[in-house]
Amino acid sequence: MHVILPGDIDDPAAPSGGNGYDRRICAGLVDAGWTVREHAVPGAWPQPAPAEHTRLAEVLAGLPDDALVLVDGLVASVVPDALTAHARRLRLVPLVHLPRDDDTEARALAAARTVVATSAWTRDRLLRRYALAPARVHVAAPGVDPAPAVTGSPTGSALLCVAAVAAHKGHDVLVEALAAVPDPHWTLTCAGPLHREPAFVDRLRDRIAGHRLGDRIRLAGPLVGDRLAAAYAAADLLVHPSRGETYGMVVTEALARGIPVLATAVGGLPDALGYAAGERPGLLVPPEDPDALADAVRHWLTDATLRERLRRAAHLRRAALDDWTSTTNRITTALREATAS
Repeated sequence: MHVILPGDIDDPAAPSGGNGYDRRICAGLVDAGWTVREHAVPGAWPQPAPAEHTRLAEVLAGLPDDALVLVDGLVASVVPDALTAHARRLRLVPLVHLPRDDDTEARALAAARTVVATSAWTRDRLLRRYALAPARVHVAAPGVDPAPAVTGSPTGSALLCVAAVAAHKGHDVLVEALAAVPDPHWTLTCAGPLHREPAFVDRLRDRIAGHRLGDRIRLAGPLVGDRLAAAYAAADLLVHPSRGETYGMVVTEALARGIPVLATAVGGLPDALGYAAGERPGLLVPPEDPDALADAVRHWLTDATLRERLRRAAHLRRAALDDWTSTTNRITTALREATAS
């Protein structure tokens, strides 16, 4: 089978949940016995230049008839003409991380044999928006790797945000919220790429300086491997103030370590947070609401009983998380359907 990926799939300066998911799926399919040929297509996806469109068309044209082709949604959802041109010849399976909710994506998905969504929320969104047969839209939610449990500090003051520093991730809301939290001990580490929206990062730095929080908020840039593991190990609470999210892999990565989560109640985040013995292993607040976020942080910092309850729930949730083999098995089901159709 063939997999078409964004060109930055392995760029250590641009880690993302989508790229991490794609890389794990490719590895999982190989482990499951598939022969996988990867095609990383350069381009500023999902806003490619004409030459990048042409390159993708050349890749598709070079694939053999009846080839099974898994196409990352960052690419697939913006190239309906390229997909339609090969819809009868190739077995196309878009992998949709984040729905675009537009006619371009509707045309692209109409060319597919089968569609894979990376969360139940994404699947529901696709079925509401487009004329897709429900039986042909599969869910393969991200898995998570086992990780050492984190006990946390007595004060709970080490906050961690793992996300690209960009407007849709809500770092500006988080800074405004923390400026209203008088506790003298909290610190925030923001781990994520800084290059995607430079103007936003500049404004964020100005806000941090304006609130005199430069010694308490650290924009650490992208952390991967041991450095990211160390950031999780030092954290008491993952804070994810996103304005929109289809799933939120960082939520389950924190829960895999028994770290509670404070997140916005948007998209697939409530599903990723889940429950353990009827208890949320964290807190949910409305998006774009610095007052609600500040109240939740204050509650976390000042209520030792709450911290203990959420930590206990996070450790219980840790044991119930699916691994990446489960994700690969769901992808395999969708691919076999496309092969049979």
